[in-house]
Amino acid sequence: MLCVLCGADYMNLILSTYLTPALRRPSHQSPITNHQSLLTNHQTMNEHTDTPDSILTLVTLGLVVVGAVMVYSSSSVLAEARFTGSGFFFKRHLVRAFLGVVVMFLVARINYHLFIRFSKALLFAGLALLMVLWIQKIAHSGNNARRWIRLLGISFQPSDLVKLALVIYTADSLARKQDRIRSFVDGLLPYLLLYGFSMALIVVQPDLGTAVTIGVVLLIMLFVGRVRLSHIVGVGLASVPILYALIFWVGYRKDRIAAFLHRGDHVEDVSYQIHQSLIALSSGGIGGVGLGKSTQKLLFLPEPHTDFVFSIIGEEFGLLGTLIVLSLFLILLWRGMRIARNARDLEGFFLATGITAMICVYALFNIGVATAVLPTTGLPLPFVSYGGSSLLLTLVGVGILLSISRRGKRESEKVGK
Repeated sequence: MLCVLCGADYMNLILSTYLTPALRRPSHQSPITNHQSLLTNHQTMNEHTDTPDSILTLVTLGLVVVGAVMVYSSSSVLAEARFTGSGFFFKRHLVRAFLGVVVMFLVARINYHLFIRFSKALLFAGLALLMVLWIQKIAHSGNNARRWIRLLGISFQPSDLVKLALVIYTADSLARKQDRIRSFVDGLLPYLLLYGFSMALIVVQPDLGTAVTIGVVLLIMLFVGRVRLSHIVGVGLASVPILYALIFWVGYRKDRIAAFLHRGDHVEDVSYQIHQSLIALSSGGIGGVGLGKSTQKLLFLPEPHTDFVFSIIGEEFGLLGTLIVLSLFLILLWRGMRIARNARDLEGFFLATGITAMICVYALFNIGVATAVLPTTGLPLPFVSYGGSSLLLTLVGVGILLSISRRGKRESEKVGK
């Protein structure tokens, strides 16, 4: 541990030299002066806009199409059993996906600094909605969790807004305080307080999985933001006993960990979902059993259209299908990193980094659960799982990425093509 702490400054030096070219400045220019000049140079930026990242656009649309197909395939039997027809979930998902794609293209045309300007208002609104969840008349409960607000027949999760608002706010804040970021009191502590409060509101819903992913995204943003590595390691170590208490002091979470560690002993109860997920993946073989021919969706695998849609992909399209989906997310990660590196200012750099991390961490957790690498978390697969506010706000995030790419560096300045 002492070696890790002693190497913190060296790691930050490597990071600032090789991984974050957007952080480099002339030595005579202070961070505050540089930040102010960037904020006042919007007109110049708009004069040199490029088209949005076409590869990111195609990958996103590809994932949305895969999601629409798989939502219908995985949910048709469940919809027939619970509702009036096999297309119940598919029709709702299709409307939301179409709306999300339209919003994505609209957001791509908006200067991303507008979102940064209203980041505090977005964050305040999200946190207020999290607290509104405790008002019985408008809150909607499901699976013993109070995570949704229902108004005018429409349900959405405030945590979806909060996680995006936190990324936007953190991007702006990191850009503003680069001259103080290595101080614990001025640099790190405010983030710990803000994220601690936000994550606490999410944990009590209860939704530990979302809270953990938000924490992981924060650590990634702090790392690229040049926060001292020793501070980040300290935060990570301090989080271990808190996470331990949140897991082992709550009965069902403790059971999930026990089921994860000893899957063979609980296949009829707490390990049932994971067991059925692995059956689905193994049944697919190399090429799959064919679209619509899954047997696990015949009410064997719970939540086949949400938490375990990746398992149905593996069953119907085999190893090849899962590799294609993984490849699409890897391409998204590559394009997101490229957009961050080519951002014209620190806000764009941090914002692109945070949004890319948010999407990829969610994908990693969902796929990890489906393949029994991680315990059950209840997180959706971005773009692919059936969803409402999650799908919409993830597409808003991609729209912001496209906006940053449109206002990136000139072609002659770009790196990582």
